[in-house]
Amino acid sequence: MSHDTPISTPRLPTPPNACDTHMHIYEPGYTLRAGASHPSQPGTLAHYRELQKKLGLTRTVIVAPSGYGSDPACTLEAMAKLGDTARGVAIVDPQVSDVELDRLTKLGIRGVRYHMRGGVLTWESMPTLAARVAAFGWHVQLQCESKEIAAHEAMLAQLPCDLVIDHMGRFDAGVDFNDPSWRAMHRFLATGRCWVKLSGPYYGSKSGPPRYEDKDRIARALIKAAPERMVWASNWPHPSFKKNFPDEGRLLDLVADWTQDAGLRAKILVTNPASLYGF
Repeated sequence: MSHDTPISTPRLPTPPNACDTHMHIYEPGYTLRAGASHPSQPGTLAHYRELQKKLGLTRTVIVAPSGYGSDPACTLEAMAKLGDTARGVAIVDPQVSDVELDRLTKLGIRGVRYHMRGGVLTWESMPTLAARVAAFGWHVQLQCESKEIAAHEAMLAQLPCDLVIDHMGRFDAGVDFNDPSWRAMHRFLATGRCWVKLSGPYYGSKSGPPRYEDKDRIARALIKAAPERMVWASNWPHPSFKKNFPDEGRLLDLVADWTQDAGLRAKILVTNPASLYGF
């Protein structure tokens, strides 16, 4: 496996049917849109399968990279190869037809991706598109700067489908828990319609690898707020990194550190994602 950081074997046995809820596949032969960044380490399904085996993961949610725009072909091909152990999150054109949404649903797509850092879809399209995909049982998956959560709270609160927030909301490690966006995210969690991915602890961390200790307070506060709607993800192949890639084995270990409870760890790794993605 081409990776400049050795990947640790997880400290604890990974429970059966554990799910990685956010990773991306890039294959040669699929063209990235002009100006799109390509990951600095190989992102093929063959490479991911090595990682999956090393970590003892069974289920996978492939999130369409923004580099492919609204073309789902690469993601769908990888999902088909993984079979019923895979689900997907797609980027679709706001004018997508119901026929296409139905096709994607049957192939295992369960959400629409809003990536507000150089992504494809805009805030303006969200209310209408969310209403369309809600009819197919999809959720809105959101990655944005933490301050944007409060700025768009009124609209996000009105979504007719579940909301899944990536990478713990990308809050800085030292965020004040009275911060407007932190409070907004907790209001979303209180509705029972919001999920959070316990991933990307490196975003906003000053203490850095391998444990990103300064993000512990954020992860633990989120788990305490809604333990039944937290899921874990690797974010492999870490497209924003150019070198010094995270050790995914240590990232998986963080769930044990944050929970200190085998039952809660199994909930985050197995039960919650099975509920969210329909495994």
